[in-house]
Amino acid sequence: MTTDLFTALKAKVTDTGRKIVFPEGTDDRILTAASRLATEQVLQPIVLGDEQAIRVKAAALGLPLEGVEIVNPRRYGGFDELVSAFVERRKGKVTEETARELLFDENYFGTMLVYTGAADGLVSGAAHSTADTVRPALQIIKTKPGVGKTSGVFIMVRGDEKYVFADCAINIAPNSHDLAEIAVESARTAKMFGLKPRVALLSFSTKGSASSPETEKVVEAVRLAKEMAPDLILDGEFQFDAAFVPEVAKKKAPDSVIQGDANVFIFPSLEAGNIGYKIAQRLGGFEAVGPILQGLNKPVNDLSRGCNAEDAYKLALITAAQSLGE
Repeated sequence: MTTDLFTALKAKVTDTGRKIVFPEGTDDRILTAASRLATEQVLQPIVLGDEQAIRVKAAALGLPLEGVEIVNPRRYGGFDELVSAFVERRKGKVTEETARELLFDENYFGTMLVYTGAADGLVSGAAHSTADTVRPALQIIKTKPGVGKTSGVFIMVRGDEKYVFADCAINIAPNSHDLAEIAVESARTAKMFGLKPRVALLSFSTKGSASSPETEKVVEAVRLAKEMAPDLILDGEFQFDAAFVPEVAKKKAPDSVIQGDANVFIFPSLEAGNIGYKIAQRLGGFEAVGPILQGLNKPVNDLSRGCNAEDAYKLALITAAQSLGE
C-alpha cells in the first residue's frame, strides 16, 4: 500500500551518502534492517554494540554485514572528544564523569554522533521507550531556532491518498503557539513526502460556529501560523468535514483558502490526534506511517517496541530523507 511512497523516498536518499545510526545493534529486527540497507546501498548504517556479539547474531540470522559500520561506544577512538562536546553542549549541567557514564548509553552515544556530524540521523525504540530515545535528542540535538517543542506526525496512506496528521504522539495539551509551530513544521514534513501542503487546524467549530476557550485557542493558532509562514496555504478553525468535504466547505467556510481540499490536519490536542489517526487506521483502512518526530535540528526517530524489521527499514529511509531537508 505504501510501496510508491517508500520507492520515492528510497530514490531520494540513495547516493546521498547519508549515515543513520541504530543504537540497538544486537536487536534482530535492527540488524536485519541495517543489513538490507547496506546490501541495497541505500545508505550507510552504523550499528552500536559489542562487535563480536553483533557478528555472532548476524551469522545466526544469515545476515551479511558488508557495508554495515559497527561501533562499540566503550572502544570508540573519539570517545574523549565526544565527552568534551557533550559537557560543552550541556553547559555545566553535567560533569565530565557523568558525561562519560551517560555516553556509555547507546542512545546518548548515538545522539552525540548525530550532533557532531558523524551520523546524519538516528533510529531507536525497538527495545527502548520513547523517553529513552527522545530525551537525549532534546538535551543534545535540541529544537530548531524558532521551534519550542518537537512534535510527532503520522503519514496516513491508502492507495494513492496521502495525508499528514499532527500532533498524534508528543504534546498532550499544546497551546496556540505550539499549534502554530506544529502546523508550520507539519507542512515542511508534507513537502518531504511529495505533498503540496494545504493545512487545516481542526476543532469542533468551523469559523466561529461555536465559541469557547478551546475554539479560541485554535483561532489564535491560525493567526500565529499565518504570521510564521505567510506563504503557506493554511486556515481554520475547521470541523473535519469542513476541511475535507468540498460541499461542506462551501456552506460552512465559503471564503476560506481551504475548500475541502486539506491534506495536512492539525489536531487541537494529543487526545484528539491520537484518537483521530487510530480511527482512520482501523475503520478507514489507512496505513499509519510514524510517528515521525519533527522540529529537531537533526532527525531522531522512535520505533514502536512492537515494530518489525520492515518498520525499522522504512523509518531509516524517512530519517535519511529528513536529514536532506525539504
